[in-house]
Amino acid sequence: MSTTLLVVDDDPLVLRSVRDRLAHEGHAVVEAASVRDACERLTPEIDLALLDYQLPDGDGLSILRHINEQSPDVVAIMMTAHPGVENVVQAMKLGAFHYVVKPVDLDALVLLVGTALETNRLRRDVRALRAAHGRDYGVDAIVGASPAVQTLRSLLARVARSPASTVLLTGETGTGKDLAAKVIHYNSDRAGGSFVNITCSALPEQLLESELFGHERGAFTDARQQKRGLLETADGGTVFLDEIGEMTPALQAKLLRFLEEKTFKRIGGLSDIKVDVRVVAATNRELREEIRTGKFREDLFYRLQVMPIALPPLRERRGDVPLLASYFVDRYNREFKKRVRGLTPAALAALERHSWPGNVRELRNAVERAMLLATGEWLEPHEFTLSSTGTSTAGRITLPPEGVRLDEIERELLVQALERAGGNQARAAELLGINRDRVRYRVEKFGIA
Repeated sequence: MSTTLLVVDDDPLVLRSVRDRLAHEGHAVVEAASVRDACERLTPEIDLALLDYQLPDGDGLSILRHINEQSPDVVAIMMTAHPGVENVVQAMKLGAFHYVVKPVDLDALVLLVGTALETNRLRRDVRALRAAHGRDYGVDAIVGASPAVQTLRSLLARVARSPASTVLLTGETGTGKDLAAKVIHYNSDRAGGSFVNITCSALPEQLLESELFGHERGAFTDARQQKRGLLETADGGTVFLDEIGEMTPALQAKLLRFLEEKTFKRIGGLSDIKVDVRVVAATNRELREEIRTGKFREDLFYRLQVMPIALPPLRERRGDVPLLASYFVDRYNREFKKRVRGLTPAALAALERHSWPGNVRELRNAVERAMLLATGEWLEPHEFTLSSTGTSTAGRITLPPEGVRLDEIERELLVQALERAGGNQARAAELLGINRDRVRYRVEKFGIA
């Protein structure tokens, strides 16, 4: 793939030697001898700029600032005869990839240019993937036409655009809190950053603390090397803390300190680390009751409660059931390569009568199972096998006999679910009604291959 480089230097000998060597490596080279020339020749075709520090009408940092404002996809390398610490630090703060010292080692320069171009290409690919992923999470990803859903979409859009650093999502299991968190992230100014998801109930306290804050080498027995936590890796993005009500009081205190000060220490660390992340927390618990019983900190609750959003249960928006069912039929037609046209009136009536204690997640699972079983063009009522108690019986896991130890029962249920799911942990989690992090933890706990 052809690349175009801008080389800026007022020394004709340096300009020519660098130009010739880079051209020999297959790059197209554009030359400039001043700040003004460089800014004029900084076209969209430029992939990388080599900038001299000292120029007749200014310095390379001026060009670097212009690149940041007008051409942020261009990667820059500084060239200098005087590599003072102050100049280098300033250039790095402005986003320079690296610097080289004159007289320029052309072999080393070729390698550095190659590394810079590859790094920049990877960054562009990541941004493109995130943008494509983000298109799946517009506010219309919340399917429904009921007043409750219209209000929810409007609120999520406003919160996404707001500068609020904390959001609290509440609602029953299966109402779509994880989806709402992604909608907030991908419709915000943070969409170019990372979205990281951790389930607070899936890990023991020490592992959860290490996942969030990271640790230094030797901080505890298994800490063989330094590890950056999710708060650190998500700098500029969003951290989604699912099931926040399961977090221990000790960790709640550390999370509160981070939310208040925007700084934290790795486990075993001495220095504060400052990051800029939005924390979206979610719970299906009644946190005010948890506060009353001493299980949840009141000060943390009010810190998270800055932007509260309650997701309605499906039984309070039954009019959305046909739309959701149709949406899932289309989705699984694509996934399973089927041509199911929809639900019969009788099947649709059965779904509308159902109480949906598992909410949208239960409806999705019911449609998925029906689509797997479907042999005709239309889904019939018997393909959903909904019980009168409101619980779908399709794919039910059977309990082991009485007298078996609790951990053995837990292991047997997990094995059954994994077998039914063909080893797919996400599907097994759905069958068991828990999240994938819990399945992953128990697979490791029980040593299941």
